[in-house]
Amino acid sequence: MSTPQIVGYISALLIGLILGFFVKKKIDDSKNENIELQQRKLIENALAEAEQLKKDAVLQMKEKAQQVMIDAEKEVTVLKASLGQENDHLVHKGEQLDRKDELLDKREMDLLERDKAMVSSEKELGQRQSQISALVDEQRSKLEQIAGISKEEAIKRLTESIESEARMEAAKTIVRIENEMKMEADKKAKNVLAMAICRYAGDYVAEKTVSVVPLPNEEMKGRIIGREGRNIRAIEAATGIDIIIDDTPEAVILSGFNPVRREVARQSLEQLIADGRIHPARIEEVVGKVERELDVTLRESGEQATFDVGAHGVHPEIIMLLGRLRYRTSYGQNVLQHSLEVSFLCGIMAAELGINVKQAKRAGLLHDIGKAVDHEVEGSHASIGADLAKKYRESPEVVHAIAAHHEDVEPSSILDVLVQSADALSGARPGARKEMLETYVKRLDELEQIAMGFNGVEKSFAIQAGREVRIIVNSNDVSDPNAVILSHDIAKKIETELTYPGQIKVTVIRETRSVGYAK
Repeated sequence: MSTPQIVGYISALLIGLILGFFVKKKIDDSKNENIELQQRKLIENALAEAEQLKKDAVLQMKEKAQQVMIDAEKEVTVLKASLGQENDHLVHKGEQLDRKDELLDKREMDLLERDKAMVSSEKELGQRQSQISALVDEQRSKLEQIAGISKEEAIKRLTESIESEARMEAAKTIVRIENEMKMEADKKAKNVLAMAICRYAGDYVAEKTVSVVPLPNEEMKGRIIGREGRNIRAIEAATGIDIIIDDTPEAVILSGFNPVRREVARQSLEQLIADGRIHPARIEEVVGKVERELDVTLRESGEQATFDVGAHGVHPEIIMLLGRLRYRTSYGQNVLQHSLEVSFLCGIMAAELGINVKQAKRAGLLHDIGKAVDHEVEGSHASIGADLAKKYRESPEVVHAIAAHHEDVEPSSILDVLVQSADALSGARPGARKEMLETYVKRLDELEQIAMGFNGVEKSFAIQAGREVRIIVNSNDVSDPNAVILSHDIAKKIETELTYPGQIKVTVIRETRSVGYAK
């Protein structure tokens, strides 16, 4: 290719490039104009929509504002009506308060006037009182001059007269109350006691205070005594019981204060006689064996007693004490058997009265528990028994019933009185106890002497084996009301000075005789 051709070719190429550049620029300019037109249209459309939305929002706000204004006007109307009613009510209250203020003012004025009237009345009363006091003093001095006695003497005589009349009225009241209460109380008490007696039947007492051991022959007495008395001394030392060997044929007598030890001696001696080997070593062996066996027997006897009356949870030491009562007697009456009787009687009477039967039977069973150790501890068996029951955690009611069954302390419940009554029933029933003739006669004589020690008593008679004392009084010295007081005074003195089983009835008899003669 020649140079002119190349130049021509390059020129054509440059021209083409220039033309292409201008064509492209033209096209680009037309495109930019179209885009600007579109953008303007979009902006105009957006502005138109925004203006429309603005108009719509303004309309909605105006509508809501109008609705709020309407609602507010309604609420204001309702509040105005309510405030009007409240205002009317307050006005009415104010009028009522005004009226009350007026009434209070009026009352205050009335009270002031009354105070003034009272002050003047008090002044008048004071003047009159002074006048009356002067008149009374004048009349009193005149009366003292006329009567010839002073004021103090007159008061003393009047007091004595009133006291005498009061005593007479009191005696009459006592008689009336006793007559009213006896009809119902005696009837109920007799029914309860009769029911208890009928439902329980006790055995006749045949216990003895000493133990007698039979012998197979008279030679056995010599073997019991032993060479130079060593056997009998060994038995007495081991058991603490005196052995009496006298002319009683084929028998020896055991004497001792402790009934349990006396029982140990009796069983030991019987086993020694049956075995035939009697010497100090054998005696100690047999006595120890019998003591162990007797402990088992005592515990079984106590357990049987608690089982018979239905007393559960009794302390083992109390059970042993109950077992010891099996060998304890009182006026010939076995104390364990007596305790069982009292327990059964308490249960029967408690059932009739509607109180706790188990508690009553428990108190009756334990009421004489102090007798098991009364020869070892100082004090009455009632207080000793109460201390033992308290020590072994019996209930306070049972403890107080034990302490009060002989009135060492004052009875404070129905249970206390039940135990007292059952104790008297068991001890006082026929055949329950026996008493020495000398003691019996002495007690009857003391009963009559106590009654004779009162003024106005002419004669006294102890009857019904000392269960009753009848007193004949002088009708001129003792009136009917005073006879009632006399019977109570005598009963109180008997309670204070005598010891006796059961109870004693005091009957005062006053007789008035009028004699006339027809001629």
